[in-house]
Amino acid sequence: MPSALGRHPGEKIEVPPPPFTEGAFPCTDCHDPEIPVNRTRRPMEMAHAEIVLHHDEEHRWCLDCHSAESRDKLHLASGALVDFTESYRLCGQCHGDKYRDWRAGVHGRRSGEWNGHKTYLLCVNCHSAHAPKFQPLKPMPPPVRPEGLAGRGEPK
Repeated sequence: MPSALGRHPGEKIEVPPPPFTEGAFPCTDCHDPEIPVNRTRRPMEMAHAEIVLHHDEEHRWCLDCHSAESRDKLHLASGALVDFTESYRLCGQCHGDKYRDWRAGVHGRRSGEWNGHKTYLLCVNCHSAHAPKFQPLKPMPPPVRPEGLAGRGEPK
């Protein structure tokens, strides 16, 4: 179900569900609430070993964003719980300029009416939450000029 985040009363802006890895959500499918949470910062060796944090890893760790108490939620710096469909609120705490631009429709993808219903993509639809920087792209060779264009005033 899409999440609404309207700025004005009556304005409805929606986001699609996040692109979860199959079998990774809901977290409570594997995380038993009866087992105490290990809050020690450490590399994941059993579960989630495929996740390598490259997102301010000197200062951040899993439980800085993921709730230890309510495994199917994220948490803000205030401790307030948010659904994964509201992850933009979590990202916006540190990336305020990007959040402002996203809300205005100039960062990320937004579709809909300029003064009405809108749909936004979540940050995680384009950026990995664990390694958000886009990987460098390999430059491609220039296009090949079609035969017959040389000599028509176009440079070779």
